[in-house]
Amino acid sequence: MIKVIIYTGLSLPFNEAKEILDSSADVEVIYERPIKRGDLNLALKKHPDIIGIIDGVFHQNSAVGHKEILNAINSDIDVFGASSMGALRASELDTLGMTGIGYCYEQYATGAIDSDDEVAVMLDGESLEALSVPLINMRYVFDNATSENIISEEEKDELLSIAKKTYYPKRNYSLVLNESSLDDNKKEILINFIRESKDIKKEDAKLLLKHIQSICQSK
Repeated sequence: MIKVIIYTGLSLPFNEAKEILDSSADVEVIYERPIKRGDLNLALKKHPDIIGIIDGVFHQNSAVGHKEILNAINSDIDVFGASSMGALRASELDTLGMTGIGYCYEQYATGAIDSDDEVAVMLDGESLEALSVPLINMRYVFDNATSENIISEEEKDELLSIAKKTYYPKRNYSLVLNESSLDDNKKEILINFIRESKDIKKEDAKLLLKHIQSICQSK
């Protein structure tokens, strides 16, 4: 029996996560809320084979520590990270045994971004619903909008500048567009593009689960 512990609920709701990776005759999957300091020490008592870190807290509680993750790795547990806190920690510990997956991890690992603020969101503590938009999602969408010639490089830079200076709990597309110099027609086109765009943090979370699923199937 392979035991897997996944920390998510924000970037990817539990019900959607279970559609990708769920318990079976050979695999036990335990889904936990976003990880915080001390959670991994408790997880080790459950003797998991694999740990997947997607979401984590840092404002309400202390963030998961590097030593906690290294302790899990040194206990012969495969630790993967993606999307949010997982991507950030994986980029910091990928040379020490943690495996990062997806766009968000690559952005940190290559140095394209370096701030925790990029993946931070305001959330409802009970439902885990995101109440703001992460900067990294905006960056992904605005980069694509530039590639599609919907906005220019200069307009993209302006939008990202507004988003970066906005405190993360208040960050959303409406605020950023309203403060920009884009004309109404271009705003409408961009809004439609935003609505059709992928939630990159969610997509990365799905990639992590699919990767773990493939590992479980190969064992």
